Amino acid sequence: MMNEQASTDVGADGQVSQELVDAYREYGFVRVRRVLDPSRIERFRAGAETFLEAHRAESLETRGTFSQLVNVWRRDRTLRDLTLDRRLGRIAEQLAGFPLRLWHDQMLVKEPHSGTATEFHQDRPYWPHRGDRLPLSAWIALVDVPPERGCMTFLPGTQHHAGLRPQDLHDAEDLFAADPALRWAPRVTLPLRAGDCTFHSGYTGHMALPNRTGTARLAHVNIYMDAETAFSGEAHPVTDGLGLTAGDRLDGEVFPRPWA
Repeated sequence: MMNEQASTDVGADGQVSQELVDAYREYGFVRVRRVLDPSRIERFRAGAETFLEAHRAESLETRGTFSQLVNVWRRDRTLRDLTLDRRLGRIAEQLAGFPLRLWHDQMLVKEPHSGTATEFHQDRPYWPHRGDRLPLSAWIALVDVPPERGCMTFLPGTQHHAGLRPQDLHDAEDLFAADPALRWAPRVTLPLRAGDCTFHSGYTGHMALPNRTGTARLAHVNIYMDAETAFSGEAHPVTDGLGLTAGDRLDGEVFPRPWA
C-alpha cells in the first residue's frame, strides 16, 4: 500500500496520498508512517507515562496487565496537545471524506509480559451514537510496537458489517459468534514504530496481540465521529453526567474539532 522506505507518509501539506485514502476506504484501515516526529513522540511518551502513574487507579479496565484511561485530554496539557493535534484530525477527515469531531481519546497500556490479547471486536457497537456515518480511530504508537509487543491485527473490508451487538474483548470467539462469516476474513497484522499511526473504521474488526516483551506498550487513541452525530440515549462513560437527551447532537467544547 505504500513505500517501505518512506520516512513519512504525510506530505508537506499535511495530507496523505490518494493511494492511502483509497486503501482506507477499501479495507477499513491504513497505516500511516511517521505522523509525529521523534521529538514530539518523546514528549508525548513521557507525558503519558507520568499521567499513567498518577491516574492508573482510575482505569476503566485493569487486570494487572492492562489499563484504559479515557478523556485524558481534558486533564493533562501535554496529552491535550496530542489529542487535539490538527495534523491527526485533518488526516482523519481526509480519510473519512466528511467533517469530524472528537468523540473521545483514550490511553491503552499493556504492561510488560502481560500475555493477554485484546480479542477481535468492533468499536462502534459500544458507542451511544445515532445518525452517524463511519467513525474512525487514530491509534498512535508512543513506543515501537512490533507484533510481540501487542500491535493490532485487522480484518480487511469488515467496516461494512454494521448492526452487530457489542462484543466481549476477552472472548476470542465472540465476534465470530455474532457474525460467523468474519472468521474467514483475511487477517493483516501491522507493526508500528513510535510515531506511526493506524487509522481504522469503527466497524472494522480488529484485535491487539499480547505484550510478551519487557517494555510497556503505550498507545494513545483519538476517536473521531461524524460531526453530525446525535446521542442515542444509551449509557456511556463519556456522555454520562452531561445532561444529554436522546437526539441531542454531540457537539460543543466537549466534542471539539480544532482542525477545522
